[in-house]
Amino acid sequence: MEPKTGDGGWSPYLAGALVGVLAIVSVYATTTWMGKTSYLGASTTFVRAAGILERTVAPDRVAANEYFVKEKVRVDWQFMLVIGILLGALVSSATDRSFKPEGVPPIWKDRFGPSVGKRAVGAFLGGIVAMVGARMADGCPSGHGLSGMMQLSVSAFVALAMFFGVGVVVASVVYGRRSS
Repeated sequence: MEPKTGDGGWSPYLAGALVGVLAIVSVYATTTWMGKTSYLGASTTFVRAAGILERTVAPDRVAANEYFVKEKVRVDWQFMLVIGILLGALVSSATDRSFKPEGVPPIWKDRFGPSVGKRAVGAFLGGIVAMVGARMADGCPSGHGLSGMMQLSVSAFVALAMFFGVGVVVASVVYGRRSS
């Protein structure tokens, strides 16, 4: 029996299985063709994108930056993966007719009001916190979860449990408890 998502969208089981297949294919492809194993992840790509933008304004600064010397500011397969995630989300939401532009999500509006500016500031600050955390952890939670669990790493299971646990606590604090 196919699980229902409630809105006619994609089955979370199918989407999860496809991400798992993508993770396996990415490891195989990078090991075979690049000679170096590379796992799914996105946080390094965002830092590289910042480097690409910065290079247009201050190329000397990027060339002298120790991190960019090590990570190389370039468009690679992971960079294209992030673009594919954006385009894939757009296509899938358009095909299942769930695409709906909104400046303020309903759950935010219920808790904080309809201000687009307040929502933008909250999203920007949240993005900064998430990116600083991802850089401190040397990767994003989804990357650690996908790659580490694929290798049956105990630390990945612990880290993923912490990510979800802290996420539940923060969401409860920010949005409060909702009765169903």
